[in-house]
Amino acid sequence: MNAKLPPAAWAGAAMLGVFVFLGLFGPLLAPYPVGVEAIDKSPQFLPPSSQHWLGTDENGVDALSQLMHGARSALTLSLVVVTSCALIGVTIGVIAGYFRGVVDEIVMRIVDILMAFPGILLNIAIVATVARPGLGMVIAALIANGWVGYARVARGQVLSLRERDYVQAARAIGASNARIMARHVVPNLLAPVMVQMTFGFGGIILIEASLSFLGLGPQVDYTWGAMLDQGRQLMFQPDFSHYLIAPGLAIAWVVLAANLLGDGLRDRFDPRQRGRG
Repeated sequence: MNAKLPPAAWAGAAMLGVFVFLGLFGPLLAPYPVGVEAIDKSPQFLPPSSQHWLGTDENGVDALSQLMHGARSALTLSLVVVTSCALIGVTIGVIAGYFRGVVDEIVMRIVDILMAFPGILLNIAIVATVARPGLGMVIAALIANGWVGYARVARGQVLSLRERDYVQAARAIGASNARIMARHVVPNLLAPVMVQMTFGFGGIILIEASLSFLGLGPQVDYTWGAMLDQGRQLMFQPDFSHYLIAPGLAIAWVVLAANLLGDGLRDRFDPRQRGRG
């Protein structure tokens, strides 16, 4: 298989680029403010028009502006959660796979328990412990079991890497375990971790939207999940069905982009995929 990324992966990267751009600059480009200060009951439930391209919600807030502010919320949460999960999971997986023995058994049993428990239920249980969960609480809930996939990937790679000749040679000349892991092990497992992070990016967007849809996400009206919940109440009214479709398409856009890019990176970096026609 060609070592270059396939066109679908480049398409996914471009789609993610659009999402990142909106996450960074969306609130600056939004035509109207959002939040409590923007509530105005007089123009509530306005249909799409030249002034409000996606209409307004039950509080009279511009839906397009909410969508663009929601992009920043989704980008911030996904980046923080994916990065934190990768750092925690890779660290734990490398230690477990390199030292083996009791450490490996304890770590992997914890991983097995967390993976056996339905992830979304654990997230809901953690977030539901507070009356009004904020962004920090949602991030903590997603990290609580999000690191286990990275730990399994890292541990599986380390079990193979620790037996390579260059690792044995470094050990033979007296290199410390910390130096071997930092210089010879971790750099060689970054490729599969990058693939895992790409897929995880889309997954985090879905989970956060699900929590917000259930009223357990960050307590603001402009997250994409909260917009879906508002749209659900209006879905049978023809003039307002767009309020459900717009955030749904935004979520689908990001998840599809992450999956396309993740598939391309997996084909590029996974040796088992390269030989497949």
